[in-house]
Amino acid sequence: MTTLTDGAVLRRARPGDETGILACIQALADYEREPDAVDNTAEMIRETLFGDDPRAFAFVVDGGDGDIRAIAIWFLTYSTWTGRHGIWLEDLYVHERFRANGYGVALLAALAGECVDRGYPRLEWTVLDWNEPAIGFYRALGAQAMEEWTTRRVTGDALTALAARA
Repeated sequence: MTTLTDGAVLRRARPGDETGILACIQALADYEREPDAVDNTAEMIRETLFGDDPRAFAFVVDGGDGDIRAIAIWFLTYSTWTGRHGIWLEDLYVHERFRANGYGVALLAALAGECVDRGYPRLEWTVLDWNEPAIGFYRALGAQAMEEWTTRRVTGDALTALAARA
């Protein structure tokens, strides 16, 4: 747990944070021009982050009384080349009214600390190519674009058709 300059606290997510985390996820979807894309629920978040075998994790910035102002949701990756795990940052979001308080830097620093403490050589994420404010922010922190790599995704009918080939 880290107290930030404005008195907010950066900490690991805990049961009871689900509604605030979901609000951040929805706000991020809205920002990314996909307001109807979120199917997640507070119950699903509870099971994912706090169930018997969590596979995803989160840090939050709590302004007090459960006022979740920012989130970093992440999970482990594995590199066959390094032979070690890494961290994939799925979502980083700071509510607009709290930007410029250092929350984004603090959340990324916490994730970098997880990597260093665990001996993980990589912290990775994607950013939309039109999100210039985020790209500039990440660049200023030393993040490098992996421009030779492109993300691929299979969903919906294509996923079902591919599975049928098994």
